[in-house]
Order: sequence, then C-alpha cells, then structure tokens
Amino acid sequence: MSSISAYGAYIPKRRLPLPLIGGRPATPGAPEKAVAGFDEDTITMAVAAGSDCLAGTERSVVDELYFASTTSPYTEKQSAAVIAKALNLRDDAHTVDFSGSLRAAGAALSAAFNAVSASPDKTVLVVASDSRLAAPGSPLEQNFGDAAAAFLVSSEGLVSFDDCFSVNREMYDIWQGSRDRHVQSWEERFVVKHGYNEAVRDAVCGLLDKLDGTISDYAHLACYGPDKRSHRAMTSMLGLNAGQVADPLFGRVGNCGTAFAPLLLVQALEQAKAGERILAVFYGDGAQALSLTVTDQLLPGRRPLDWQLNNRQAVRSYQSYLVSRNLDANADDRQASGGISATVHFRERDADIGFIGARCNQCDTQQFPATRVCYGCFAKDQFTDVPLSALTGRVLSYTKDFFFPSSDPPVIAGMCEVDGGARVYLQMADSQDCELRCDLPVEFVFRKIHQAGGKPAYFWKSRLLDQTPEESTNG
Repeated sequence: MSSISAYGAYIPKRRLPLPLIGGRPATPGAPEKAVAGFDEDTITMAVAAGSDCLAGTERSVVDELYFASTTSPYTEKQSAAVIAKALNLRDDAHTVDFSGSLRAAGAALSAAFNAVSASPDKTVLVVASDSRLAAPGSPLEQNFGDAAAAFLVSSEGLVSFDDCFSVNREMYDIWQGSRDRHVQSWEERFVVKHGYNEAVRDAVCGLLDKLDGTISDYAHLACYGPDKRSHRAMTSMLGLNAGQVADPLFGRVGNCGTAFAPLLLVQALEQAKAGERILAVFYGDGAQALSLTVTDQLLPGRRPLDWQLNNRQAVRSYQSYLVSRNLDANADDRQASGGISATVHFRERDADIGFIGARCNQCDTQQFPATRVCYGCFAKDQFTDVPLSALTGRVLSYTKDFFFPSSDPPVIAGMCEVDGGARVYLQMADSQDCELRCDLPVEFVFRKIHQAGGKPAYFWKSRLLDQTPEESTNG
C-alpha cells in the first residue's frame, strides 16, 4: 500500500496587494497574492517546501525525487537534480522532472504512488513549485500567485492512496509557447466552460464510478480553480458544501499553477481526521482526480500553512515588483554578463548548492568552506562532511550596501556563526524592513544570487529566524 507519510509547503513571505496593480493605494485587509522575491524561483521554493516536508526525517531514506513545474528555469537541464543536491539527498537518488502541464503534480504523485506500490521499500519525495508570469496589468496577473508543496510517499504513511482517474483534453485554454514571456489565455468563458468545467467534472465522475462511490464520501476537496468564481461554481456543481472544500486562498496566495492543488491538499491534510477521505483534483490539458483515505492524522510540516499565510511582508510598490521580475523595460539587464563558470560551479557544487561544511575529526572544529588543514588544531585531511542547511545560527556582524545593484536595495550581508562553530559570510534574505542587531538568530535558505549569462547561480543566504510558537517553545 502506498501512502503519504509527510508533507510540507512554502509560501513566499512577500505579498503584492492587488490594488497596486491597478494604480490604487493598498489598504489594510485588501486582497493580495504571494510573490517570489527577486532572489527566489521555482527551484528555491521547491527546496524550501522539501526541507519543510523532510523536517525530522533522515535525508538518506529518499530513493527518488519527482519535481513538477511549468516554470523551471531550464528547458534543457534537470531542475530535480539541483533540488536533490540542495536537499543533500543521496547521489544515487533517482531524479525526474515533470513539466509541460499544470497537471504535472498529479502525474508526479500518481507515479510516486505506483512506484511505491511496485517496490514497497522505496520512498519518493514529490515537490511541486510554480512562479508563473502574466502580462503586467492583465486579469491573469490578479489571479497568479507563487508557492510550493511537497509530499513524502512511502508504504508506511498515514494517508493511503485509494485510486485515481484522469482525462485528457486537447485545446488551447492556458498555454505558454517556447518564445512567450507570459502565460497566454483564450477567452475566459470558453476556457472555463469547455476546459475547466468539463474536464474536472469528467475526472471526478470517472473516479467515483471507478470506486463505486459518491461525492458525499469525501470530507475534504482540494481542487484546482482558475479563479475564485469558477472554483466556487465547480464545487457547487459537484454538490459539495463549504465545509468540505479547502479554501482556494484567492486574495491571500493566488493560483500557484502546478503547486495549486498540492497546496490545497496540504491544507486538507492539516485539517483531516482519521477515517476521513480527501479528493484532490488537478487540472491542465484535462484533469486528474485522486482519492486518499486518512488512517491517522499526520503531523503538519515544520511550519503550518496558517503560520506561513500570516508571516507576510508587503512589497514596497508595484514598480519594485516589476523590477524584481525583470518586467521593467527600463531596468538594467541582469543577464548581460557571462555569469558563473561551469568549471567553478562543478568544482564547488558541494559547498554552493549542498552547503556542506567540514568537522575536524581531531578537535571537532567546524568550518566552511571545507579546507585541507584545520584552523583549530592544524590537522591535515582529517575531516567529516557536515550539512549546514538544516542548522541555525546567529548574526555576528552585518552591513547594508546601497550601492550593490539589486532590485530591492539595500543588500544586507554579514558574518554568521552556525551552530557548531563554523562562520560563514552570507547575504541576508527577506530582512530589508527588519530591525537588525548582532546575536539575532538566523536560519539558512537556498536562494538565487544572480541570473547572469542566462544561468541562474544559487547559493545560501541567512534569514532572521521567524519561529512558530511550537519552535519557540522547543527552542
């Protein structure tokens, strides 16, 4: 039997109030959407969601990683391999990218369930992440949001997989060509009626017929929706009441593409009780419906969804949002230079992507980056690798640089001491409006440093530790 044994999610801290898009001032309580920061993309969000899902789990148990997205930064390079390296998974973990459709996350989950059913000893991590671009000022821009979700699939989970049913539909409703900068859409009524409504209805009805069940068998529905009105109409058409439907989060997060249904599934899993069933519906070039049964309530990820929704920071202006997404034609081209050397990247990938430090076997001194000689006891080549990404630390020093080119100045950087003693000089993320001082606790997040030469360069940054009440108590 294949099951979900853990889950996690990541919602970017930055929020764009929707009135700013129309040139109106933002008012308290106005609808908003989650937007990835200038140093975030689908890969960094996937790493954050995967870390949340794997909290308390030994990384070596993961045999396969499936990554679903329509907005990978690469068209010919595997994003799943980058994520696996950043999460410090085994080198022999099988990595696969699922793309090309908003339904990719459903396909990845189904593949994971099938893989575990065929090999019960196998454990698969499924991560969905999207950060789609819509034309500035368009209706799609109002709806789109950014987020990621992750699930650990094994034979010993507490949420068992019942069955699935899918239908495919060839039509132009939502698409993006290889040369398109923004997502394209046909006329809304056509898209909703002949695309979304018909496909979702056929997938759900097909699954219910397959299981010889009814919609009333399900206590929770996690269903994709192109917009709030269409989502409400669909749940009504299926005969569900409001208490059965996971909040689609329009006006708080937005439609996060491939990660949308997975994010709502995380919400349903946080609320579900033992014995209840969950119906998850994915849409894109057709639809796919999955049936799950909760045998016992799962513990939430390291940071529950409600906490992430409330841990927010409004962007300063619509213009700053456009600049952070390279949508301002007057801004400098940050891809103009050649970027990082592929040779340097290969040689330093353990430190840059895996954030691997070293511990001296003689005196336990930790250092980053790893060197051949310990600066504590001067022992040579006597080190053990130490992953630093899951650790915390404290600020030793910091500076604000207003001259370094950035879409969200100033750039804050400084020295941090990692638990264990290693000292690392890092930029600081999400802290422009925070009150800084030495000794503040920090965590470490995987971010994009630049996009020069068309090759995204990734590294780790420090971020002030926003603790949940549970983390504060345990700390």
